Amino acid sequence: MDYIYLDYNCFQRGFDDPRQIKIQLEALACEEVFKQAEKKSVGLVWSFMHEDENSLCPFLERKWEATSLSVLCKIKVDPEEEIYNLAKNFQQKAKLSAKDAVHLACAFYAKCKIFLTCDDELLKRVKRLNLEMKVMNPVDYVRETNNENKNHGRCRN
Repeated sequence: MDYIYLDYNCFQRGFDDPRQIKIQLEALACEEVFKQAEKKSVGLVWSFMHEDENSLCPFLERKWEATSLSVLCKIKVDPEEEIYNLAKNFQQKAKLSAKDAVHLACAFYAKCKIFLTCDDELLKRVKRLNLEMKVMNPVDYVRETNNENKNHGRCRN
């Protein structure tokens, strides 16, 4: 089973401005990832950084939603010195914010194959790190996995 680390914005995407088509697509893609986790097709990871961001969220409905979705996360990542060191390294090399660097370090530490984020700036900056872990937008992830599933079902001549 592949493990996926979702940036905190993926847990919140359904609450963002639905008038923007990009946000609608990302919200649907995030919902699809949560459905895959419910079916146990993928495993999700929840970290102390998610917990921290959720505790600081001023909107109760968003907080509750993220908390209820966190139950789908089968791996929990606690603070570790190795994560701190990775985050500092990521922050320096790719000029990431502290939060983004910690999320990425948690995903790397948990040996996730995929890190999903709706943050376009993070997607650009993380390319500087040359990670083995795929870092992508949820829409691209759903598109990619749907194409893989279609190709596996085809007969070859």
